[in-house]
Amino acid sequence: MRVRPALRLLSVPGRPPVTRDGRSNRAYLVVPSDQVRPIPLGTPGPPPAPHAAVGGAGDTGGMPLYRDECVVLRTHKLGEADRIVTMLSRQHGKIRAVAKGVRRTASKFGSRLEPFMVVDAQFYEGRSLDIVTQAESLGAYGAQIVADYGAYTAASAMVETADRLSEADAGLQQYLLLVGALRSLSRGEHQSSATLDSYLLRAMSIAGWAPSFSDCAVTGEPGPHSAFVVQLGGVVADRAAPPGTPRLDPATLGVLGSLLAGDWATVDATDERTRSRASGVVAAYAQWHLERSLRSLPHVDRSEHPMPVPQTHGGPEATARAVASTPAPAVPEPDPDPAVEGAPTA
Repeated sequence: MRVRPALRLLSVPGRPPVTRDGRSNRAYLVVPSDQVRPIPLGTPGPPPAPHAAVGGAGDTGGMPLYRDECVVLRTHKLGEADRIVTMLSRQHGKIRAVAKGVRRTASKFGSRLEPFMVVDAQFYEGRSLDIVTQAESLGAYGAQIVADYGAYTAASAMVETADRLSEADAGLQQYLLLVGALRSLSRGEHQSSATLDSYLLRAMSIAGWAPSFSDCAVTGEPGPHSAFVVQLGGVVADRAAPPGTPRLDPATLGVLGSLLAGDWATVDATDERTRSRASGVVAAYAQWHLERSLRSLPHVDRSEHPMPVPQTHGGPEATARAVASTPAPAVPEPDPDPAVEGAPTA
């Protein structure tokens, strides 16, 4: 009696198990039955394939998660309760993610994903937009900035500039510069418009458009020079200046250099007229190199700080009397409604 040989199914190395037409691409080897050895029970199988590392704890189902520190730049409504949040991160550049349910009153981290807030967020990588799964506050600057109109308008121009500059690439320096500027605005360390001008000049410098306020931007000839050309990158010598180039006085050039270098003692001691001329130069320089206008820049409040409370030497009661004696601004009375004019009074 002949023993029928057993058939063993083996895959051909380097070839897929199934071809395009659906036929099997496996090979059958004829092995005698006496050479087939059974596998004993309890034998461990091959180790499973390693999964990608995740950032959260517990069973995440293999979801690709990551964490990063971010500054919230702007938000957009999505659906009935979600938002699309645009953020500038410390390590991943600009991130656009969906925050689900943050518009509901019971949201746990909805208030942390508002503009001007600095958060430590966790994201789930999606196909087109990431998803925010967790957020912890690192710098709650939004409430202090929104309470002051000048600081709010300056911060709006800052985050719009950061959004434009980070479209192609954003590094750690841009993130740290924006966080420092928002912190200064929330604390009221300097005038909000001066903080904005300093941020714009430094952000342009980090992006590769550093202006020159002393040496010629074309020939490198040492200054001082008075001709300023935005298209050429700063001040230029007289022989390199195009016809009709505007001229800047030494005081304005000094303020511009102080804003770029962070010399706040000089900036704070400058008069309002010189600072206003410097702000115009900064706005023109930034918008030229961004190749588009900043929509929030015309709304920036460049007025001085509000008039302080009069200082007296009679204690709290004298101070209260001085405040009460200060004339309040006149409020125009509303025009009478023609529909109710002439109606009988009770």
